[in-house]
Amino acid sequence: MSLHVIAAPARAAGGLFAFMLDVMVAMVRRPFQVKELVQQAWFIVTVTIIPTALVAIPFGAVIALQVGGLIQQFGAQSFTGSAAVLAVVREAAPIATALLIAGAAGSAIAADLGARRIREELDAMMVLGIDPVHRLVVPRVVACMLVAVFLNGLVSVVGVAGGYVFNVVLQGGSPGAYIASFTALAQLPDMFQGMVKALVFGFIAAIVASYKGMSAKGGPKGVGDAVNEAVVITFTLLFIVNFVISAVYLQIVPPKGM
Repeated sequence: MSLHVIAAPARAAGGLFAFMLDVMVAMVRRPFQVKELVQQAWFIVTVTIIPTALVAIPFGAVIALQVGGLIQQFGAQSFTGSAAVLAVVREAAPIATALLIAGAAGSAIAADLGARRIREELDAMMVLGIDPVHRLVVPRVVACMLVAVFLNGLVSVVGVAGGYVFNVVLQGGSPGAYIASFTALAQLPDMFQGMVKALVFGFIAAIVASYKGMSAKGGPKGVGDAVNEAVVITFTLLFIVNFVISAVYLQIVPPKGM
């Protein structure tokens, strides 16, 4: 029993890794499914853009209020804008993007591919000589990656703007000082780090969702289980990968002024 408990997660992790390699190989194969990519990207945008904008406002507001209150205790109000920008661009924007991509787009991908699996559509494609990974999975993975970068930029802009409004209105901050302090601590690599995080998070969310969807078994209940597992696994992996990327970034890129 103990060996089975250990072996099952190991097999699942190995299957996911092998699936990821298959997708990466299929990405460089031609012809590329441009029409499917555009359709999937548009679908992901339609289901995530409004929730992303609504989530970004409280993200930026909470960060600005917390950071502003803390910095005021040390008499460094002039750095409120810079600290808020760092928190939003480095951490809040990629994480908010990842959660929405995994929860909205990832669940939809898992449900779609899972339904195709139980209807034996994927088996029929393989009989006809069509690779489901190349035809269906690759466009969804690329679409998730591209849309994740776009949404990360949206969250960053809306979050910083929301933080500005709440800092000026609720905390009596100076508009000029908030904007002028943007470059005091923040630097261009911080923005690049957020974009890389969003790209990686979109890739992970699409890979996990596609893998669980194409592995669904047992009818509609199996599809529902696959969707739930995809979201839970994606959330776990995203937080782990976020920590790793942040730790590596802080070791490679020194803070500004050092």
